Amino acid sequence: SFSSSPNPLFFLLFCLLAYDTNAHGVNCVDSGWLTCQTEIRLRLHHSKMPPVSITKKKYKRSRFRIKLTLEGFEEEDEDEEEGVHSPLSLHKETTTLEISMISANGYKSRHSQPECGYALEPSQWTEYSIHSMDPYNLELTFEFFEEDMSVHVVQGDGHPGYVGTACLLSSSFSESGKDYGVATLPIMGRNSRQTIGKVRVDYLVITPIQGLQCDMSSSFTKYWKKRRTLNVGHRGAGSTHAAKHQRVRENTIASFKSAANHGAAYVEFDVHLSKDAVPIVYHDLTCCISTKKKNDKKSLELIEVPVKDLTFDQLQLLKVKTTNHASFIPLFQIFQAIPEHVGFNIELKWICQSKDGSWDGNLSSYFNMNTFLDTILSCILQKGGKRRIVFSCFDPDICTMVRRKQNKYPILFLTQGISEKYSELMDIRCQTTQIAISFAQSENILGISGHTEELLKNLSYIGDAQSKGLVVFSWGDDNNEHEIRRKLREQGIDGLIYDRSVKMQHLAPVPSGLIKSCRACFWAAVSVLPFHICSIFTSVCTFQPRRFSDPC
Repeated sequence: SFSSSPNPLFFLLFCLLAYDTNAHGVNCVDSGWLTCQTEIRLRLHHSKMPPVSITKKKYKRSRFRIKLTLEGFEEEDEDEEEGVHSPLSLHKETTTLEISMISANGYKSRHSQPECGYALEPSQWTEYSIHSMDPYNLELTFEFFEEDMSVHVVQGDGHPGYVGTACLLSSSFSESGKDYGVATLPIMGRNSRQTIGKVRVDYLVITPIQGLQCDMSSSFTKYWKKRRTLNVGHRGAGSTHAAKHQRVRENTIASFKSAANHGAAYVEFDVHLSKDAVPIVYHDLTCCISTKKKNDKKSLELIEVPVKDLTFDQLQLLKVKTTNHASFIPLFQIFQAIPEHVGFNIELKWICQSKDGSWDGNLSSYFNMNTFLDTILSCILQKGGKRRIVFSCFDPDICTMVRRKQNKYPILFLTQGISEKYSELMDIRCQTTQIAISFAQSENILGISGHTEELLKNLSYIGDAQSKGLVVFSWGDDNNEHEIRRKLREQGIDGLIYDRSVKMQHLAPVPSGLIKSCRACFWAAVSVLPFHICSIFTSVCTFQPRRFSDPC
């Protein structure tokens, strides 16, 4: 606010970040993070079914074009004599619309629309992004046109091929209390009293993090310096269930320390929330509780309970073994226990729906998405310090929101692609690695983390994604095979997520005194970012494990 009452001037600042995309002095301009504005996403896609359904027979075989217009605000200013720079008029001026069309062949982004809008394609994800200072006071109108303008054209129409209109009030989002979901709208024909069909609109509301301000002191959302392939310890030292002789439990402090001591540049783990909104480290969406039947001391019954339905204190009652081997660790404790030079690859746990309609963990509903992310991101932004952190998630909307809410840490879109091991996902953006690449490009996130199963069948995907400015990691049980890791490294992959226990079975830990001594000497000689010296020993040292105890 620069001027005083009665008509103070307001302005909306869109943050522009200058960053070095390839560490070679190439400066680019990029969108920043949400500050005081809210972003609304409206999506039309064929993930589950065609979004437009019109009952009239003459439109049975028609394909449609759709145009979205911002008709104005629900509440008009009653004071006609109010200055041109009133808050209402400035809110209107700062409301922006962007259209994105994503497919396996690439993506398009536009700030304007043709007179009859864009065509709906079965293999395409069409998304409208609206920035507004008054997000719950908008009237959004969808206009429908026949894609083939030569058929069923009615003379006298304002636009040839005009079919009908559907209206959406943004206030319905706040009234429902949900920040994501599906709204079904009636389509009104040329006669406004006649309903001729319906349209399913997928919506997402993104709000800025409350009580926490980002700045431009450090911004790594798209920064990546090309280097050797990074080794990322899966769930620390590896999956407990995958390793035959695992000495430490996955996703525990002991597991993370073990991976770090054996050369992992990063450790990967999963984070979600307890019922009372405490960020915890745990892989599965559910846990099993054993119960005894009344008057039966021997038989036990396992009950599967969603982690989100248990408070943090209740989860602590399920802890086993000692502190370092305990599960359900609070996230802040990981930052305190693991040395800062060890990077974190934090997977944000969210439910996904399969093509057959089933949900992960049989959970069809989950947290409010903004609350979920604000809680976790606030903890990490406060505790992160100088630690290298990369987020990842299988849900594309989570990836979008992390990118919009902060500018410090990058995120990778986890994708399984076409797989024989896992069922196909409902969301079009998750179904192939190619469309995952297009999505990552459209949202300007760091890159993708592809499933090794599909990458091995299409090694060209790695170079294709990197040529588009994306970073590529890989995940999957196949990465535990040395030859597969070698093949992916030869293709120039940026990161490998695998069970470090595979390598640790043949290596003894390097003594901590030797590590500190070597790191100090190396740091004095070379001015580079510090890294774990264990990676040198595990990759080039030819000593047998018993010789590490030699003082020399």
